[in-house]
Amino acid sequence: MKKEKQGIQQERITINQNQSKKPIRNRILVGTPTLGIIRAEWAQARFGQTIPCNWTAANLTLGLSSNMPLGYLTAEAQNIIVDVAVTQDFQWVLFVEDDTVLPIDAFIRFNEYMKSEEYPVVSGLYFLKCTPSEPLIYRGRGNSCYSKFKPGDLVWADGVPTGCLLIHTSLLKIMYAESEEYVVSSGQKIRRVFETPAKVWFDPETGGFNAQSGTSDLNWCDKVIKGNVLGRAGWKTIAKKKYPFLVDTNIFCKHIDLTTGRLWP
Repeated sequence: MKKEKQGIQQERITINQNQSKKPIRNRILVGTPTLGIIRAEWAQARFGQTIPCNWTAANLTLGLSSNMPLGYLTAEAQNIIVDVAVTQDFQWVLFVEDDTVLPIDAFIRFNEYMKSEEYPVVSGLYFLKCTPSEPLIYRGRGNSCYSKFKPGDLVWADGVPTGCLLIHTSLLKIMYAESEEYVVSSGQKIRRVFETPAKVWFDPETGGFNAQSGTSDLNWCDKVIKGNVLGRAGWKTIAKKKYPFLVDTNIFCKHIDLTTGRLWP
Protein backbone atom coordinates (compact mmCIF):
# COMPACT_ATOMS: atom_id res chain seq x y z
CA MET A 1 0.00 0.00 0.00
CA LYS A 2 2.86 2.37 0.86
CA LYS A 3 4.59 1.70 -2.46
CA GLU A 4 1.28 2.23 -4.29
CA LYS A 5 0.82 5.64 -2.64
CA GLN A 6 4.39 6.59 -3.51
CA GLY A 7 3.74 5.58 -7.13
CA ILE A 8 0.59 7.72 -7.31
CA GLN A 9 2.42 10.68 -5.75
CA GLN A 10 5.30 10.34 -8.24
CA GLU A 11 2.78 10.18 -11.10
CA ARG A 12 1.15 13.41 -9.90
CA ILE A 13 4.55 15.13 -9.74
CA THR A 14 5.31 14.01 -13.31
CA ILE A 15 1.94 15.29 -14.56
CA ASN A 16 2.45 18.65 -12.84
CA GLN A 17 5.93 18.98 -14.33
CA ASN A 18 4.60 18.24 -17.82
CA GLN A 19 1.79 20.76 -17.39
CA SER A 20 4.23 23.44 -16.25
CA LYS A 21 6.14 23.04 -19.52
CA LYS A 22 3.07 23.79 -21.61
CA PRO A 23 2.95 27.41 -22.86
CA ILE A 24 0.20 29.59 -21.40
CA ARG A 25 -2.27 30.57 -24.09
CA ASN A 26 -2.56 34.34 -23.99
CA ARG A 27 -6.18 34.57 -25.07
CA ILE A 28 -7.16 38.17 -24.31
CA LEU A 29 -5.59 41.31 -22.90
CA VAL A 30 -7.92 43.91 -21.35
CA GLY A 31 -6.41 47.38 -21.65
CA THR A 32 -7.60 50.48 -19.79
CA PRO A 33 -5.98 53.89 -20.37
CA THR A 34 -6.56 55.89 -17.18
CA LEU A 35 -5.40 58.92 -15.20
CA GLY A 36 -5.89 56.87 -12.04
CA ILE A 37 -9.29 58.12 -10.93
CA ILE A 38 -12.23 55.75 -11.46
CA ARG A 39 -15.81 55.60 -10.23
CA ALA A 40 -17.14 52.87 -7.95
CA GLU A 41 -19.79 52.18 -10.59
CA TRP A 42 -17.06 51.50 -13.14
CA ALA A 43 -15.09 49.27 -10.78
CA GLN A 44 -18.20 47.27 -9.88
CA ALA A 45 -19.07 46.75 -13.56
CA ARG A 46 -15.49 45.97 -14.64
CA PHE A 47 -14.42 43.65 -11.83
CA GLY A 48 -17.86 42.15 -11.33
CA GLN A 49 -18.01 40.76 -14.86
CA THR A 50 -19.22 37.21 -15.37
CA ILE A 51 -16.09 35.34 -16.52
CA PRO A 52 -16.66 32.75 -19.29
CA CYS A 53 -15.70 29.18 -18.45
CA ASN A 54 -12.12 28.14 -19.27
CA TRP A 55 -10.66 31.56 -19.97
CA THR A 56 -6.93 31.95 -19.51
CA ALA A 57 -6.40 32.49 -15.79
CA ALA A 58 -3.25 34.62 -15.88
CA ASN A 59 -4.74 36.60 -12.99
CA LEU A 60 -6.32 34.38 -10.35
CA THR A 61 -8.81 37.01 -9.20
CA LEU A 62 -10.08 38.19 -12.56
CA GLY A 63 -9.37 35.20 -14.75
CA LEU A 64 -7.75 37.31 -17.45
CA SER A 65 -4.79 39.60 -18.02
CA SER A 66 -5.04 43.34 -17.54
CA ASN A 67 -2.87 46.28 -18.53
CA MET A 68 -3.61 49.78 -17.18
CA PRO A 69 -1.17 52.47 -18.36
CA LEU A 70 -1.43 55.26 -15.79
CA GLY A 71 -1.15 58.97 -16.54
CA TYR A 72 -0.49 58.88 -20.29
CA LEU A 73 -2.28 60.63 -23.12
CA THR A 74 -4.88 58.33 -24.68
CA ALA A 75 -2.94 57.41 -27.82
CA GLU A 76 0.26 56.69 -25.86
CA ALA A 77 -1.63 54.49 -23.39
CA GLN A 78 -3.25 52.63 -26.28
CA ASN A 79 0.16 52.07 -27.88
CA ILE A 80 1.57 50.67 -24.64
CA ILE A 81 -1.34 48.21 -24.53
CA VAL A 82 -0.73 47.25 -28.17
CA ASP A 83 2.97 46.76 -27.44
CA VAL A 84 2.16 44.30 -24.64
CA ALA A 85 -0.39 42.47 -26.80
CA VAL A 86 1.99 42.07 -29.74
CA THR A 87 5.20 41.26 -27.88
CA GLN A 88 3.47 38.80 -25.54
CA ASP A 89 1.46 37.24 -28.38
CA PHE A 90 -2.09 37.78 -27.14
CA GLN A 91 -4.85 36.71 -29.53
CA TRP A 92 -7.28 39.51 -28.71
CA VAL A 93 -7.22 42.98 -27.16
CA LEU A 94 -10.24 44.44 -25.41
CA PHE A 95 -10.07 48.19 -24.78
CA VAL A 96 -12.21 49.25 -21.81
CA GLU A 97 -11.77 52.93 -21.02
CA ASP A 98 -12.09 54.19 -17.46
CA ASP A 99 -15.35 56.07 -18.10
CA THR A 100 -17.17 53.23 -19.93
CA VAL A 101 -19.39 51.16 -17.60
CA LEU A 102 -19.81 47.66 -19.03
CA PRO A 103 -23.03 45.62 -18.86
CA ILE A 104 -22.64 42.59 -16.59
CA ASP A 105 -22.59 40.11 -19.49
CA ALA A 106 -20.10 41.97 -21.71
CA PHE A 107 -17.31 39.37 -21.41
CA ILE A 108 -19.78 36.55 -22.11
CA ARG A 109 -20.89 38.24 -25.34
CA PHE A 110 -17.34 39.10 -26.41
CA ASN A 111 -16.32 35.51 -25.72
CA GLU A 112 -18.79 34.29 -28.36
CA TYR A 113 -17.13 36.55 -30.94
CA MET A 114 -13.72 35.32 -29.86
CA LYS A 115 -14.75 31.68 -30.25
CA SER A 116 -16.21 32.17 -33.72
CA GLU A 117 -13.39 34.45 -34.97
CA GLU A 118 -15.83 35.62 -37.63
CA TYR A 119 -15.41 39.33 -36.96
CA PRO A 120 -12.00 40.88 -36.20
CA VAL A 121 -13.33 44.15 -34.74
CA VAL A 122 -16.39 44.31 -32.47
CA SER A 123 -17.52 47.37 -30.54
CA GLY A 124 -20.00 47.78 -27.75
CA LEU A 125 -22.47 50.67 -27.88
CA TYR A 126 -22.24 53.80 -25.80
CA PHE A 127 -23.24 57.45 -26.14
CA LEU A 128 -21.57 60.84 -25.94
CA LYS A 129 -21.46 62.62 -22.60
CA CYS A 130 -23.71 65.48 -23.69
CA THR A 131 -27.35 66.54 -23.90
CA PRO A 132 -28.92 65.45 -26.15
CA SER A 133 -26.69 62.39 -26.20
CA GLU A 134 -25.69 60.67 -29.46
CA PRO A 135 -24.53 57.10 -30.17
CA LEU A 136 -20.84 56.74 -30.99
CA ILE A 137 -21.37 54.97 -34.32
CA TYR A 138 -20.13 56.55 -37.53
CA ARG A 139 -20.66 55.97 -41.23
CA GLY A 140 -18.50 58.48 -43.06
CA ARG A 141 -16.83 61.60 -41.70
CA GLY A 142 -18.35 65.03 -41.21
CA ASN A 143 -21.95 63.79 -41.31
CA SER A 144 -22.61 63.30 -37.57
CA CYS A 145 -23.48 59.94 -35.99
CA TYR A 146 -25.43 56.97 -37.35
CA SER A 147 -28.61 56.42 -35.36
CA LYS A 148 -30.91 54.36 -37.62
CA PHE A 149 -30.91 51.21 -35.54
CA LYS A 150 -32.94 49.52 -32.82
CA PRO A 151 -31.70 48.12 -29.49
CA GLY A 152 -30.32 44.63 -30.08
CA ASP A 153 -29.30 45.28 -33.70
CA LEU A 154 -25.91 44.42 -35.13
CA VAL A 155 -24.73 47.57 -36.90
CA TRP A 156 -21.89 47.96 -39.41
CA ALA A 157 -19.80 51.13 -39.29
CA ASP A 158 -16.53 52.62 -40.55
CA GLY A 159 -15.88 54.53 -37.34
CA VAL A 160 -16.07 53.11 -33.80
CA PRO A 161 -14.71 54.35 -30.45
CA THR A 162 -12.19 52.49 -28.27
CA GLY A 163 -14.20 52.78 -25.07
CA CYS A 164 -15.39 49.17 -25.40
CA LEU A 165 -13.65 47.63 -28.40
CA LEU A 166 -12.50 44.07 -29.15
CA ILE A 167 -9.71 43.73 -31.75
CA HIS A 168 -8.03 40.62 -33.11
CA THR A 169 -4.30 41.06 -32.59
CA SER A 170 -3.47 39.96 -36.15
CA LEU A 171 -4.56 43.45 -37.25
CA LEU A 172 -2.42 45.13 -34.62
CA LYS A 173 0.63 43.03 -35.53
CA ILE A 174 0.51 44.27 -39.14
CA MET A 175 0.11 47.88 -38.03
CA TYR A 176 2.78 47.47 -35.35
CA ALA A 177 5.33 46.23 -37.89
CA GLU A 178 4.60 49.19 -40.18
CA SER A 179 4.51 51.92 -37.52
CA GLU A 180 7.39 54.15 -36.49
CA GLU A 181 9.08 53.68 -33.14
CA TYR A 182 9.07 56.49 -30.60
CA VAL A 183 9.78 57.04 -26.90
CA VAL A 184 7.10 57.99 -24.34
CA SER A 185 7.67 59.99 -21.15
CA SER A 186 8.62 56.90 -19.13
CA GLY A 187 11.48 56.19 -21.55
CA GLN A 188 9.76 53.14 -23.01
CA LYS A 189 10.08 52.57 -26.77
CA ILE A 190 6.76 51.76 -28.45
CA ARG A 191 5.19 51.90 -31.92
CA ARG A 192 2.78 54.60 -33.13
CA VAL A 193 -0.18 52.35 -33.99
CA PHE A 194 -2.62 54.84 -32.48
CA GLU A 195 -2.15 58.55 -33.02
CA THR A 196 -4.13 61.67 -32.14
CA PRO A 197 -4.08 63.73 -35.36
CA ALA A 198 -3.18 67.37 -34.77
CA LYS A 199 -1.69 69.35 -37.65
CA VAL A 200 -1.25 73.02 -38.54
CA TRP A 201 0.10 74.11 -41.93
CA PHE A 202 0.40 77.19 -44.14
CA ASP A 203 -1.30 77.18 -47.54
CA PRO A 204 0.66 79.46 -49.92
CA GLU A 205 -2.23 79.54 -52.41
CA THR A 206 -4.73 81.01 -49.95
CA GLY A 207 -2.19 82.76 -47.75
CA GLY A 208 -3.78 81.30 -44.63
CA PHE A 209 -3.15 78.69 -41.96
CA ASN A 210 -5.12 75.46 -41.77
CA ALA A 211 -5.64 73.25 -38.74
CA GLN A 212 -6.69 69.62 -38.47
CA SER A 213 -7.49 67.65 -35.34
CA GLY A 214 -9.28 64.45 -34.44
CA THR A 215 -9.38 61.45 -32.13
CA SER A 216 -7.11 58.43 -31.99
CA ASP A 217 -9.96 55.94 -32.38
CA LEU A 218 -11.33 57.30 -35.68
CA ASN A 219 -7.79 57.85 -36.93
CA TRP A 220 -7.08 54.16 -36.23
CA CYS A 221 -10.24 53.12 -38.09
CA ASP A 222 -9.18 55.15 -41.12
CA LYS A 223 -5.70 53.58 -41.07
CA VAL A 224 -7.18 50.07 -40.99
CA ILE A 225 -9.43 50.75 -43.98
CA LYS A 226 -6.96 52.72 -46.10
CA GLY A 227 -4.16 50.23 -45.45
CA ASN A 228 -6.34 47.19 -46.24
CA VAL A 229 -5.26 45.77 -42.90
CA LEU A 230 -8.38 43.57 -42.66
CA GLY A 231 -7.68 41.96 -46.02
CA ARG A 232 -4.00 41.40 -45.30
CA ALA A 233 -4.86 39.86 -41.92
CA GLY A 234 -7.12 37.29 -43.59
CA TRP A 235 -10.60 38.86 -43.40
CA LYS A 236 -10.90 39.50 -47.14
CA THR A 237 -14.72 39.44 -47.27
CA ILE A 238 -15.11 41.93 -44.43
CA ALA A 239 -12.36 44.10 -45.95
CA LYS A 240 -14.58 44.60 -49.01
CA LYS A 241 -17.41 46.06 -46.93
CA LYS A 242 -18.01 49.79 -47.03
CA TYR A 243 -18.56 49.63 -43.27
CA PRO A 244 -16.25 46.87 -41.93
CA PHE A 245 -16.53 47.28 -38.14
CA LEU A 246 -19.31 45.55 -36.20
CA VAL A 247 -21.20 47.25 -33.36
CA ASP A 248 -23.21 44.92 -31.14
CA THR A 249 -25.85 47.11 -29.50
CA ASN A 250 -26.60 44.31 -27.03
CA ILE A 251 -23.32 45.29 -25.35
CA PHE A 252 -24.91 48.53 -24.16
CA CYS A 253 -22.48 50.50 -22.00
CA LYS A 254 -22.98 53.63 -19.96
CA HIS A 255 -20.69 56.65 -20.29
CA ILE A 256 -19.96 58.05 -16.83
CA ASP A 257 -18.71 61.43 -15.66
CA LEU A 258 -15.76 60.77 -13.36
CA THR A 259 -16.54 63.77 -11.14
CA THR A 260 -20.30 63.71 -10.70
CA GLY A 261 -21.13 60.09 -11.53
CA ARG A 262 -23.75 61.15 -14.06
CA LEU A 263 -24.50 58.49 -16.66
CA TRP A 264 -25.27 58.94 -20.36
CA PRO A 265 -27.68 58.36 -21.96
